[in-house]
Amino acid sequence: MDLNKKSFLRHFTPAKIAIPVAIGLAVVAYMIYRDPAAQDFSRLLDAKLHWIFITFAVLIVRDFGYMYRIRHITGRFLSWKQSIDVIMLWEFASCVMPSVVGGSTIATFLLHKEGIKLGKSLAYVIVTAMLDNWYFVIVAPIILYFAKGQIFPDVDGLNFSVSSGLEFALLVSYLLITAYAIIMTYALFVNPNGVKRLLIRIFSLPLLRRWRTGAFRHGNELVWASHEIKGHSYGYWVKAILSTAFVWTARYYLINCLIAAFTDIHFHDHLLLFARNFVYKVVLMVAVTPGGAGIAEVAFPTFFGSYLGGFTAIIVLLYRIVTYYLYLILGSFFLPRWVKRVFSEEHEAAVAQTVEIR
Repeated sequence: MDLNKKSFLRHFTPAKIAIPVAIGLAVVAYMIYRDPAAQDFSRLLDAKLHWIFITFAVLIVRDFGYMYRIRHITGRFLSWKQSIDVIMLWEFASCVMPSVVGGSTIATFLLHKEGIKLGKSLAYVIVTAMLDNWYFVIVAPIILYFAKGQIFPDVDGLNFSVSSGLEFALLVSYLLITAYAIIMTYALFVNPNGVKRLLIRIFSLPLLRRWRTGAFRHGNELVWASHEIKGHSYGYWVKAILSTAFVWTARYYLINCLIAAFTDIHFHDHLLLFARNFVYKVVLMVAVTPGGAGIAEVAFPTFFGSYLGGFTAIIVLLYRIVTYYLYLILGSFFLPRWVKRVFSEEHEAAVAQTVEIR
């Protein structure tokens, strides 16, 4: 078996899929067991069908937005079929890898195996990461302003120290993401070699020296990416930015849709839920479990339980089904077909010829 194939498939062993599923389901089961009110499933029959429909519509258009974005960013090098495979497997990788790691490394490999040069593949993934960070940097303060200090709900178990800790975590995360977005943008468009030298100097300090090799590698990646993305038009970046805003707004809005299906909420509630989701995602950013399994379920009631009461455990299960377990199932379906296609001798010969021409 090809070495790249072995290395790739090591990330998707049955154990790596089963463990996060077991963790997440165990947490939800315990939440339901602990709260007798959560054991009443009859409320599922009271769901507002139009909001259930909207939930799945948002899910579908979000994935379509991701496919459009990756196809656009790659200059339409990818076909729609290839874009579907890449996005489904990218989501799959994000589900089976810890949130602090994410699926970016896998995404670079996916694009490269579809026939895009390694440097360009890396550049495209870095561009998507930069755009994602800027969405958070720009939208977070706007939506938090409209929340008017109600981001951290007053619920049981959320005492002052926890609330203060969340506020501090949000502030620190925001500052770090902002700094990283600025550095990435400066490196990609202005002075990649200068940023590379700065990274090496910073990580040459005694306390940071253990990460110097990684900083050197990341510096090289920024230099390669900067070279690869030069020459794109204004329209190219406008479409990339708008598609990023579209997919992330849809991603955050899924929770609103599910909650609206089982309770009456108004416009301000939608803004508040959207804002709380920003803090919720910050918690998941530092999750060490694959796909945030367990942590996502435990943190959910803190931010959204005040709207759902004893029905929170059921809603978090539904939320994880449509945003996590669904992609584990789809990924398990797409993975063997994709591996069979891209590791075939015919495909690899065609890719080698394409890369050589380009």
